[in-house]
Amino acid sequence: MATMADVARSAGVSVATVSHVLNGTRPVLPHTRQAVLDAVDALGYTPNTLARSLVTSRTRSIGLAVSAISNPYFTETLQGVEAAALEAGYSLLIADPHDDPRHERKVVQLLHERRVDGMIVAPSAEPGDLVGYLRRHAVPTVFLDRLVDAGATEDVTAGDGAPGDGADGTATSPSTACFDQVCTESAAPTALLVTHLAGLGHRRIALVAGLPGLSTTGERVSGYREGLTAAGLAHDERLLVSGNSESAGAERATAGLLALPDPPTALVTANNAMTIGALRALRRHGRSVPDDLALCCFDDFAWADLFSPRLTAIAQPSREVGARAVRVLLDRLAEPDRPARTVRLPCTFVHRTSCGCPEEPGSGTGAAGATAVSTLAEKGTTS
Repeated sequence: MATMADVARSAGVSVATVSHVLNGTRPVLPHTRQAVLDAVDALGYTPNTLARSLVTSRTRSIGLAVSAISNPYFTETLQGVEAAALEAGYSLLIADPHDDPRHERKVVQLLHERRVDGMIVAPSAEPGDLVGYLRRHAVPTVFLDRLVDAGATEDVTAGDGAPGDGADGTATSPSTACFDQVCTESAAPTALLVTHLAGLGHRRIALVAGLPGLSTTGERVSGYREGLTAAGLAHDERLLVSGNSESAGAERATAGLLALPDPPTALVTANNAMTIGALRALRRHGRSVPDDLALCCFDDFAWADLFSPRLTAIAQPSREVGARAVRVLLDRLAEPDRPARTVRLPCTFVHRTSCGCPEEPGSGTGAAGATAVSTLAEKGTTS
């Protein structure tokens, strides 16, 4: 195998210059850089990343621990993480914690033992052991999608003119938490779905919520209640049920709602897997959408536009969430002592027909009626 010394001799430069070209550690004259790259190609030189990591104490790798990789939301988020990591010259090691706190702690430790430079983790509903391990070992970490110790974190909603993490104006905030976090807005978009349905005349609106203990579940439940209050509707706790963030749980929960003496006339599902479960229950019980029950869902997905009726949904910028998590982690690696921060990205209200609204002209395909959602007050409740 060709060595760096072979490349240096072929290009007529020093080994140090070859190192600067390959690692980007110092500016090199364009013609010298090109000579080095030509020599690399001609000799088929491949850098020894293991040897480099021994010298630099960096492996240029990121550990990603995300449950439910088969979930379309996390699949797209993973694509965003992978693309941003590759662009920055980092490889990715992936593990699935299966939303099990004990397994979560184990897979994170295994990733850490592979000497990843930092981690991106979507924590479980009971992340105490995970947080303790990461804190004890001072592992640079970004929590993805689900906040840890959300009550101690100042949440700032992105909006025009807000102080930003980047040129796009996305809001960030210092946090009293020990880790950086990247997620989307959950409460205000859920409230918007509720007030939209209330604006269509519905008075009994149910929510199939996610796994208890997750910050996303708590925020969407809060948004549901805020929406009921904003619409002047009573809070009937029988209409708030848990689908445990998965399809089978949502199917059972929806069947329970349909069996109530006074069942709901409208339903909000809190993630895409639970939307599938709810639709399965409605079909099994002979109910049609939106004639028998209007439906809005949190999470858009590729085939939501192919259902009949087409699904009204809150779309999360999943790829950007993944890419932003990588950039926040790289900032942490570059400045280990910088204040921890939480980055929240806005969602989009995609208005289709499962809510009971008529088809809009020219909206046969795609995200018809897409509207950015920041706060309920900003966007109102028009149907």
